[in-house]
Amino acid sequence: MSYFIHESSYVDDGVSIGSGTKVWHFSHVQTGAEIGENCILGQNVNISNDVKIGNFVKIQNNVSVYEGVTLEDYVFCGPSVVFTNDLNPRSKYPKGKHFYNKTEVQYGASIGANATIVCGVTIGRWSLIAAGAVITSSVPNYALYAGLPAKQIGWVCECGSTLNTYYKCRCGRNYKLSEGLLYKQEEN
Repeated sequence: MSYFIHESSYVDDGVSIGSGTKVWHFSHVQTGAEIGENCILGQNVNISNDVKIGNFVKIQNNVSVYEGVTLEDYVFCGPSVVFTNDLNPRSKYPKGKHFYNKTEVQYGASIGANATIVCGVTIGRWSLIAAGAVITSSVPNYALYAGLPAKQIGWVCECGSTLNTYYKCRCGRNYKLSEGLLYKQEEN
């Protein structure tokens, strides 16, 4: 076995787990889930049925990734991040998985501790969601969102630093704003 599952965790049949991945204490990976290589699932993480998780994803303690959520490569989920998959749930009138709203967290995005992601949105590449934010709409690439409901408060570099007013980062990367979207300029 080329991955690690702590003895207190449960992995159902029909799960795919990539090489180098670690699943820590009291976690549960459900049937049909696909977890890429070199991922870290912290304590008390639940990965629901048929969830797709890319490579090098870090999911901190107490996160449930519900069916309908996809996490691309290099996504970071801080402690107690909340994902949803139903906009108007009723215990008496369950809809079933065919009615779950899809949520996509794209390459390199980071979500801070205790943030809530309301289903049906896309979290753009390299975006950064502040701790405690409530995301109710899609987030553009490189955007920095904070608040309740969350709003864009700036732009961030791939390294995670906030960009200055010229869309330059202290690490040396430069970006260009065009029609409200940010693009990374090619490095020389």
